[in-house]
Amino acid sequence: MTYLRSLSHLSGVEQLRLSFLEDRNAAPIARTLDYRMTAVEEGRVVFEATPTRAVYNPIGTVHGGWMATLLDSACACAVHSMLKPGQAYTTLEIKTVFHRALTEGVPVRAEGRIVQIGRRAGFAEADLKGLDGKLYATATSTCLVMEVG
Repeated sequence: MTYLRSLSHLSGVEQLRLSFLEDRNAAPIARTLDYRMTAVEEGRVVFEATPTRAVYNPIGTVHGGWMATLLDSACACAVHSMLKPGQAYTTLEIKTVFHRALTEGVPVRAEGRIVQIGRRAGFAEADLKGLDGKLYATATSTCLVMEVG
């Protein structure tokens, strides 16, 4: 958060462009789970990834936590993209629904969209789809918006 705090004079979408799209200090979780932001605009972000066997669960499919993390990032960054200079956020809750099993080697895209944002809360939704359009999971999230002190 220190890096983003140093960018608090920028809008949220400007911060995301610097930290993810230009790969300057992208979130460590994105590197750990091997996903990347490929698009960002106010109210919308896209992450892409291709899962490997390294993220499998004991039953032989991609772990739900991996999918939920992509969806959490998509929802949260959709809210982040709407922040004004001097604002920050944190996730209050996320609900994830798994629609089908995902296996290694299937490229996916998590698209997050703002539903509504106010002074104190942001609401977002995201879907995780294969490049062929198959729906794997969806999520909704509520984030607390606050002033950086």
